[in-house]
Amino acid sequence: MGCNNGCTASGHVFFLKSLFSSVLLIKVPLILIRDKLMSTGGQIKMEPLSKFSGVKILGVDLRNTIDGSLAEVLREALAYYSILYFPGQDIEAEHQADFAALFGKVDRSLIRSGENPDQKQSSRGVMYVSNMKENGRNIGVLPDGEMHFHSDGSHRNSPYRATSLYAIKVPSKGGETLFASMTAAYEALDDGTKVRLEGMTAKHIFNYNKTKREDIPEKAEASAEHPLILVHPQTKRKSLYLSRLMTVKINGMAISASNELLLSLFDHCEKPEFIYTHEWTPRDLVIWDNRSVNHARRDFPSEEDRLLRRYTVSEPDTDDHGSY
Repeated sequence: MGCNNGCTASGHVFFLKSLFSSVLLIKVPLILIRDKLMSTGGQIKMEPLSKFSGVKILGVDLRNTIDGSLAEVLREALAYYSILYFPGQDIEAEHQADFAALFGKVDRSLIRSGENPDQKQSSRGVMYVSNMKENGRNIGVLPDGEMHFHSDGSHRNSPYRATSLYAIKVPSKGGETLFASMTAAYEALDDGTKVRLEGMTAKHIFNYNKTKREDIPEKAEASAEHPLILVHPQTKRKSLYLSRLMTVKINGMAISASNELLLSLFDHCEKPEFIYTHEWTPRDLVIWDNRSVNHARRDFPSEEDRLLRRYTVSEPDTDDHGSY
């Protein structure tokens, strides 16, 4: 869908200039990534999606095997830009799984995924996000309605490194995915707040089916504790790690004080200036880094079909079985 949030750039040259003008992304090794892109043959172009995160990538056919040099460029791009968008990809589940595996571990054993609409039983580890039904039964999960901002797998001791989502059917309106740059949100905090949050941890629970904060229970079967500030292992940049949907309490604080601080941080992270909104078109493939962006879903007409295919990427040493 190209750029939004005031971005009118086209072409890689403007992309480099526009990112150099950004206070946050000036830290990105743009020359290095540009040189590596040129070494792949000059067929690939990158365009910015928003001020703080996201690039649209043209000239890559995900049906083809991606070689080592291009894979390295894409891994760096995901680490620094957090969101990679590939439009017009005519791919099957196995292509998507192979692509996701460039960024880490993709468990192809059967996990909680909903029924497979195309009956490709060889496609393992896949989840279909859909409101569609066959014979009165849902063919996927997380069917419709708005979803608060969250980071996939934050309820796990080892959260998902990245998530890829491929659009098969989309409604005529609504259903957009919103991405909030948690790195930009951290950088925008005042120094006193940064110092205050350093070393704090919070509890995250499995709660994908709730849309109202007051519905979130503190106790949940699946939960994990994580620092409020993450340091990205590749970029060394800091990001806030909390979400309105899944973070229930800051450890070591009274519940009232915890709620007050969390709600303030949620509001801060969800400011419009930190958000890229992706309007889905069939055959869009988007992959994002859960360590540096949160995502949310807008509501859409429940009578219209929406079908997206998801693969998650785990850390290499992770046992990837479990819910979502």
